[in-house]
Amino acid sequence: MADKYIKIGSNGNLEEVEATVQSAGEGNAGDIPALGTDGKLDDTVMPEGIGAETIVHPTSEALSENDVVNIFDDTGTTKCRKADATDPTKQADGYVKAAYGEGANATVYTDGYLPGTGLTVGSKYFLSADTPGAVTTTPPSGSGNIMQQIGKAVSPTAIKFEPLTPIVRTFTCILCPHDRSQRFKLDGSW
Repeated sequence: MADKYIKIGSNGNLEEVEATVQSAGEGNAGDIPALGTDGKLDDTVMPEGIGAETIVHPTSEALSENDVVNIFDDTGTTKCRKADATDPTKQADGYVKAAYGEGANATVYTDGYLPGTGLTVGSKYFLSADTPGAVTTTPPSGSGNIMQQIGKAVSPTAIKFEPLTPIVRTFTCILCPHDRSQRFKLDGSW
């Protein structure tokens, strides 16, 4: 619960009012902001251009807290769903910090720090082929999977979210143009 302050009400009497932790927009104009339980101002009370870059889209499926998500066009309606390395159409475009039910409007973060637990500082994290919406330190290796680096762990509880362009994995060997007896390997060597 946020701290309260005293203001003069519409009838001239003093009223005790709780400070605003999250803004709903114009209806909260003139409110006094308060820090959240994390000791920080919520992004909703920050001016345009200050704070995390977010967009709000309806979900096409239930999302869990900290899921990595894909933003897509569902017959003219922009929606979000769990990103999935086993489907080349479901690359990671952002992440959510809260759980949302199917059809709910989800706040999608497109930059910042993806929360996590037990992360290995300095390790690169990739979109998971085992669990939709999750990340892993092991790049997907299955044929047809997408390999997309999501970012790098900067603390045991945060990944700097900087998704790279996904690469669709294939196992077709390419003949070396200079020596047709050699084959290009998946690790990039000949």
